[in-house]
Amino acid sequence: MNVYFITGTSKGIGYELAISLLNSDENNLIVGISRTNNITHKNFIFIKTDLSNIEEIEDFEFNLFDNVKRLVLVNNAGIIGDIKQTGKVSDKSIVDVYNINTIAPSVLINKFISQFQNNDFEKIILNISSGAGRHTISSWASYCASKSALDMYSEVVFDEQKRIKRRKSVKVYSIAPGIVDTPMQDIIRNATKEDFEFVDQFKEYKNKSMLTSANEVAEKLVEFLNNSNKYKRVIYDLREL
Repeated sequence: MNVYFITGTSKGIGYELAISLLNSDENNLIVGISRTNNITHKNFIFIKTDLSNIEEIEDFEFNLFDNVKRLVLVNNAGIIGDIKQTGKVSDKSIVDVYNINTIAPSVLINKFISQFQNNDFEKIILNISSGAGRHTISSWASYCASKSALDMYSEVVFDEQKRIKRRKSVKVYSIAPGIVDTPMQDIIRNATKEDFEFVDQFKEYKNKSMLTSANEVAEKLVEFLNNSNKYKRVIYDLREL
C-alpha cells in the first residue's frame, strides 16, 4: 500500500493531486489534511486541521498503517496573504502566511521523520514551493520569504538525510509548480493596481490562457513521485521536468 499525507486537499493542486493518486492506483491511500473536504472515496481519509493554528499542528499525529510500501508527505497548502507593500499589510496576514507556508510544513516534516525514520519502506517528503521564493515580487514579501524558507528547510533536511543509511533515509524535494490556475490566482487578480503593480500581467495570464491547470500539475507530480529515484537534487521547477 502507498500512503500519501497531503495538506490542502480541499481545492487547487492538493485536491487534484489527491484525485489523480486515487484514480491512478487502487493501492493508493490518501490522507487529506485541511480545514474542509470535498472528496468522498473509500481510499480517502480526511483529517480536519487548521494549518494556521500552531496548537493544532503541534497536536497533529500521523496515522499508522500496515503493509506500507511507500509513505509520502506532501506539504501543498499555502496562502499568499495580503497583497500589499510592507507597512500596509496586517499583522495577522504575516503570521498566517508564515504559519501555513513555513511553520506548519516544518513541524510536519519534523514529526514525519521522527516517527518514520527507522522504517524500511520508501519515504518521500514533497514540498510545493514557488518561483516567488526564488526571486522578489513587490507586495508579496511574506509569501516570497515563506517559500524561500521552505526551500532552505528542504535543503538542510536533504543534507541531513544523506548521512542516514540508504534504506532508512527520507527523500526530500521542493518543487515550484509554475503559474497555476488555482483560487490563489483569483485573489491576485482582484488586487488593486495601487497595491500590486503587476496585477495587469496576472490578468493577462488568465485572459490569454497562459495558466497551467491544477490537474496538469497534479499529473506531473504523480509522475515525479513514481519516478523519484532519478531525481538527485532538492530544488526543482516542474516546468523544466
